[in-house]
Order: sequence, then structure tokens, then C-alpha cells
Amino acid sequence: MIHLICGSTGADKTTYANRLRQQLGALHLSIDDWMVTLFAPDNPSQVSWPWIEERVLRCERQILATALDLGLQQADQRRRVAGRVAAAGVGVRLHFLDIDASERWRRVEARNEQKGDTFRMKVTRPMFDFIETIWQPPTPEEMSAFDGVRIAPQ
Repeated sequence: MIHLICGSTGADKTTYANRLRQQLGALHLSIDDWMVTLFAPDNPSQVSWPWIEERVLRCERQILATALDLGLQQADQRRRVAGRVAAAGVGVRLHFLDIDASERWRRVEARNEQKGDTFRMKVTRPMFDFIETIWQPPTPEEMSAFDGVRIAPQ
């Protein structure tokens, strides 16, 4: 079984993934670790989705060979990943961290300040706002298709 975790910036996907990893004895690979390590030093001064997406797709292909915490911001990415996993004969469960944007921004600010275990890079307000423009919450049909579990605010 592969567990796909989605939520927009600040939904605590990595914290949730770490708890799930401990609970299941699973392997956790996070897109943030890959993106920061491989591409952060080369970030352009202006945030651009095509620049980000090209690199996310490269990381996604590599991570899919093992396991994942990809952020899964868009429906087509979730379908693509779930399709590849299912084609390999592995079950898929989508975990949707459904957290209000104001609470997510509060969490991002706290993470930026505390630089704890889940901190990978400083997320600025413009970065957060940009991701909000591309974030696509899962539809009820998508949740049903991927054995979805909705995780509400805690």
C-alpha cells in the first residue's frame, strides 16, 4: 500500500507523513527534501510554475521508484502518481489534509521562525500565495477513487 498525502502549503503534510511513517513502519520520501537539496541553490528570482514543475516532475520520477511525500498540489499529478502506483500492483490511499489557508499560513510562519524538524526552507508570503493559485483540493470523486481519508483541522 502506498499512502499519498496532499494538502496545500502549511497543511502539515510532512508532520502527518512522519506520524504515519512511525505508525506503519513505512519509508518516507519528501519532495521538499529533494527540491531543496537539488534545486534551491538555482532558484530564479521570480517564482515560475514552469520552472518549478519541470524540477518537480524530475524528482517525482525518481521518488516514484521508491516511495513518496510529493505535496500533490494538483489533481493531474495525483492521478498520474496513483496510476503508476496502481499499475505496479500496489494499493493507493489518498490522505487529504484539509486545513484553512489562514491556519496554514500561521503554521508556515511558525515553522519559518522555529526551524524545527520539518523546516526545509523559508516559505515567504509571495511563495505561499503563489502555491494557493495552483492548489487543487481533491474532489469527492477523487477521494472515492483513491480510497481517500480526509484529515480535518486538529
